[in-house]
Amino acid sequence: MSIGSLAILVPGNFEDDDPAAGLESTLELFATAERLGVDGAWVRHRHLEHGIGSAAVFLAAASQRTRSIELGVAVVPIGWESPFRLAEDFSLADVLSGGRVQVGLSTGTPHADLLGDLVFDGDWRSFDLGYGRVTRFVENLRGSFLGDADTVIASPGNVQRPRLQPYAPGLADRVWYGAGSLRSAEFAGRSGLNLLIGNLTSGEGTDDYGTAQRNQLLAYRAALPDGVEPRVAWGRCLVPTDSADRASRERYASWRDSRLARQTAPQGPRRTLFSADLVGTSEQIVEQLVHDATLAEVDEFRIELPYEFAADEYEQIVTDVVEHVAPELGWVPTVVTA
Repeated sequence: MSIGSLAILVPGNFEDDDPAAGLESTLELFATAERLGVDGAWVRHRHLEHGIGSAAVFLAAASQRTRSIELGVAVVPIGWESPFRLAEDFSLADVLSGGRVQVGLSTGTPHADLLGDLVFDGDWRSFDLGYGRVTRFVENLRGSFLGDADTVIASPGNVQRPRLQPYAPGLADRVWYGAGSLRSAEFAGRSGLNLLIGNLTSGEGTDDYGTAQRNQLLAYRAALPDGVEPRVAWGRCLVPTDSADRASRERYASWRDSRLARQTAPQGPRRTLFSADLVGTSEQIVEQLVHDATLAEVDEFRIELPYEFAADEYEQIVTDVVEHVAPELGWVPTVVTA
């Protein structure tokens, strides 16, 4: 086992009456992660909640607080987005970041009963809100010229062939798909997208979370075009307690206990399976990770931070992971130069 890349996935929480303070804390956590040598900082995408509803805007802001760390989102539900306008937004954020943006997508349509009529005019239920939308988004990022060879547009001081602007070279190769089923894993592989797998998945033919994810990894890799070797990142909720104070340790234990029931059996009609949250000393967490067959299949590890904790607790968790957990998995921090 050798982890080549370590990233964090941050909830992006804020209070209803003071969103600026929560957003500032998340930006500070991104900067802290870079200072600690973490390779990537990702934020969750959340509509209608106390979280990041516009990932491109947030990552553009984060790009001005950091210099080298990868900046990602997991995951934008493509169903509520215009593939062209979203490509424009992320291209701009990527140019501002110097080519560090990582775009995670899904085909979910959260809060459909509330959002559908606000996002679209007309009968949006008949629209393609799934894989076709993902494909169009990626193609837009490739920056192909529009029209024929003679098509130009004029703007003050310039005449050029039309295409998405600003064009961000390489961003199309930094698109990830958040797979949670065999079908979605196969789509991601066939499309040559990078793959995100996290702490929940669909149970298909098995009630074991790890087996389900390894089956998806097999389906993904079998579907990849010849010669294509995208990245694969695996996520788990880790909460080391080494440097936590007593109040935080008690809160962590209560949080873990509140989630145990959902980890014992498939949940809901889709038979969703959840991984076990790893809460304890770094030594205890490492002991479980080194025997995890799924982690042995990947070389990129994403630490998924819980929703419920405070800013200082997130910093404590990330620091303990960087100093005590990840090095035991073969990871070496990035050296940030002045």
